[in-house]
Amino acid sequence: MSKKRIAIICGGRSSEHPISCISAKGVLSAIDSTKFETTLIGITEKGAWVQLSSAEEFVAGNDGLPYVPETAPAISANVRGFTGARGEKLNIDLVFPLLHGAYGEDGTIQGFFEMAGIPYVGSGVLASSVAMDKTFAKPLYADFGLKVADGITVHQRDWKANRELELAKIIALGFPIFIKPARSGSSRGTSKVKNESEIAAAIEEAHRHDPRAMVEVAIVGREIECAVLEIDGKASPSILGEVRVHEPHEFYDFEAKYLDGSTSFDIPAKIPDEIARRISEAAVTAFEALGCEGLARVDFFLTPENDIIINELNTLPGFTEKSVFPMLWQASGKNYTDIITQLCESALLRSQNVVR
Repeated sequence: MSKKRIAIICGGRSSEHPISCISAKGVLSAIDSTKFETTLIGITEKGAWVQLSSAEEFVAGNDGLPYVPETAPAISANVRGFTGARGEKLNIDLVFPLLHGAYGEDGTIQGFFEMAGIPYVGSGVLASSVAMDKTFAKPLYADFGLKVADGITVHQRDWKANRELELAKIIALGFPIFIKPARSGSSRGTSKVKNESEIAAAIEEAHRHDPRAMVEVAIVGREIECAVLEIDGKASPSILGEVRVHEPHEFYDFEAKYLDGSTSFDIPAKIPDEIARRISEAAVTAFEALGCEGLARVDFFLTPENDIIINELNTLPGFTEKSVFPMLWQASGKNYTDIITQLCESALLRSQNVVR
């Protein structure tokens, strides 16, 4: 049986570009080379599509994280597929998009794959788009019986046109609150706001990433995460994990996640079996509510009263071996290579998501 050719796509134009490159390095190091042959395709911060011979060609940014080099050989990507720098056809059987954030996790690149007729790992256009925009996902979760945090959306145009009205709506929620971009990940642009004087700066920071800012009441509770993997067409939940953020961080922000080691994980989470069962069921409910496919990481708050409140669902979570999604499945009996194989094989069997 011949190997399937997998294109791993990483980088991209979003603020999560370097995290995408880290995920790609992880997958390249662990993919089963007896089953799959890999091609590494990068998208630069300026949006150019390039081909890399290996992850060694990533360049270090000012933050010390890896980036796709702008000088790498350019390739062509269109509805007829991929063409290499020398004009050769890149015969790709499957795409594994490791593009976190905008232009990769939000349904845009999934639409391109659908038009090109190329199978790909992960959720389709609609599920990706809705999951990415938390203000659209929350009403769906609520419709399926899941609890969500109270909050409002502040659009940049409304903030500019009538700031006093928007401020009044925000203040009415009480403090503390979180202000975040509606469609960003890795906690980019997220602020914890404790009083009225901090609102304007937090809104401006969120709008720097997205014209739609989401304002939510801060939930007091433990942060519990569940990894969902589609196995034989069925959404299966992993063992649960708990995220614990240490000083000086007050919440699970970008620096705590990736830069300074201020986060630890309890896997499995130390919670009663019945509560764990309810959270696992809620994770599968959220996955099915949005029509997700392949994989997702679902994040919850567990309050002192044992209320389970969904925070968000991530359709393309961080995917290094030390990322939460693989660690949860490692504890559930599937190692990193097994997960990659499962995702690739299920994606190759899946039909396209467009209506015929």
